[in-house]
Amino acid sequence: MSEIRALTEIRHRNIVKLYSFCSHSRHSLLVYEYLEGGSLVQSINSEEQAKALDWIKRVNIVKDVANALSYMHHDCSLSIIHRNISSKNVLLDGKCVAHISDFDTARLLTLDSSNLTSLAGTIGYMAPELAYTMEINEKCDVYSFGVLALEIIMGKYPVDLISSLSSSLPSSSTFTTHMLLDDVLDQRLSLPTNQVASDVLSIAKIAIACLQTIPQSRPTMKQVSQDLSTLKPRLAKPLHMITLGDTVDVKA
Repeated sequence: MSEIRALTEIRHRNIVKLYSFCSHSRHSLLVYEYLEGGSLVQSINSEEQAKALDWIKRVNIVKDVANALSYMHHDCSLSIIHRNISSKNVLLDGKCVAHISDFDTARLLTLDSSNLTSLAGTIGYMAPELAYTMEINEKCDVYSFGVLALEIIMGKYPVDLISSLSSSLPSSSTFTTHMLLDDVLDQRLSLPTNQVASDVLSIAKIAIACLQTIPQSRPTMKQVSQDLSTLKPRLAKPLHMITLGDTVDVKA
């Protein structure tokens, strides 16, 4: 329960406040703050709510989650690994500010103890290396973030895209998908324009980098957070001409 005790002490605008907890041999109870916006997955799956979740809000939600994970991984006295990042575990407040929740599977990383653990997380968001190793680190959360970021801009779980990417990465120079980016973006919204279009493209690039098969090839959440906060130049070509292949960094 050391992880839970640590979480009662941290404060970050994008992490749900854990007020208290009760531990029992058979059950445990966690008391979180209430957020009226509900879960992100509910908003994405609802036609009405998804349309209200415009591109600016979605870009900010991605940034919110990245900032929270960067804080957990790099700014706490002991790194906290969430292990279950998914759209059901991101809650929204009344202003659509995102908050990471559900820390019952979280782990503290320490230098003097084993980081081997039992399997935990949501199928489809878990890093592929967890299929053959029980050792967790920050890169597991990074992979889950990549899946979530794609889900946010696509408006659905990116199962086909992840399958396509997994057969191409990490040798991303062989990534030959010519599908247009605007064909995979959430069709319930009009195409983003101007600065927001640059931000959406940046999210797509970062998300794909986070899905690298080799954990060491994935960026850190601090790098992701800093990259997302950097002002992006205008697109060199219209968004409707950008392909998925354009989102892959061949240097990765």
